[in-house]
Amino acid sequence: MIPAPAPVFTATLVGIPGGRRGAVETVRLMRQLVNDARMDPQMLNLATSLVWLSPWQDQWHEVKSLFHFPHRQVRYMRDIVGLETLADPRITVARRTGDCDDKATLAATLFECAGYPTRFVMASYQSEDFEHVYLQVYAGDMWIDADPCFDGPLGSSQQPALKIWIEGEDG
Repeated sequence: MIPAPAPVFTATLVGIPGGRRGAVETVRLMRQLVNDARMDPQMLNLATSLVWLSPWQDQWHEVKSLFHFPHRQVRYMRDIVGLETLADPRITVARRTGDCDDKATLAATLFECAGYPTRFVMASYQSEDFEHVYLQVYAGDMWIDADPCFDGPLGSSQQPALKIWIEGEDG
């Protein structure tokens, strides 16, 4: 049996500065991807289907259901050697693969489709450079860590980080 042809994905190469400026610019581009995708009917349908069986108005179960998809159903796969790539969340769903920025962007999109605010968190563990990005989701009157690449439950993240930067906070 011959497999069906894979969908064609397009990309745009952009220059991003190095260091902290580059990391902040990457998060800005991730936020732009979330803002664009959260209005897509297919993403809204996916978010709705993920929370459909959650108890009515139970924010914790809804957020857990939304988190489960990028956490467990999207395989972690590194970027192309020598390139930092950012995938549109719709492409991440189609491919079912992505690195930390792709999985975090998808998770943020799903949370926001269901009415939960998000913010990205960059972390460094071994050097002064940011090495990882995950997100936090606002539910139940608090910010909850949601790291879809960490093999822990919702509410946990890779710790301890040497430093973190939270989107929307100064510093």
